[in-house]
Amino acid sequence: MTMKLILRADVDALGRLGDIVAVKPGFGRNYLIPQGLAMVATEANLKQFELERKKLAVQADGLRAEATSLAEKIAAAIVVIPVRVGEGDKLYGSVTAQNVADALAEQGIDIDRRKIEMPDAIRALGDFEVDIRLHPDVHGELKLRVIKHGQPEQQPEPQPEA
Repeated sequence: MTMKLILRADVDALGRLGDIVAVKPGFGRNYLIPQGLAMVATEANLKQFELERKKLAVQADGLRAEATSLAEKIAAAIVVIPVRVGEGDKLYGSVTAQNVADALAEQGIDIDRRKIEMPDAIRALGDFEVDIRLHPDVHGELKLRVIKHGQPEQQPEPQPEA
């Protein structure tokens, strides 16, 4: 059994603003409708949505523009995380999305750790690229450097061109 809803915002893995989607009743009643992300697809709601569509589209464009400017800030930032290491430069523990979010917050960039996409926790020293999902249409690329605790922070060396 499914229920039909009109999306009032872009929802990851479900649809875009204005799409009519079929979802399980519990997901619609307990999450989408209370969060203001969707409304039941009836004739009256369709007419109301058409009147609201421009306002919602402008709001969505504002969020997209905000995410784009944040992605540019993130691309310009280089996050250095000092970690404690043992013999053979083996890390005690690992670098997680929470560590990356904390390091970004120190630079004045607040990102929810759940938006930081790391396939696995980082367990080695070196340079990494981390993807940050800011908006369904906008992703940021963060340059992350993991160094030994107590080691001076050095700037990334320019890559030789082949």
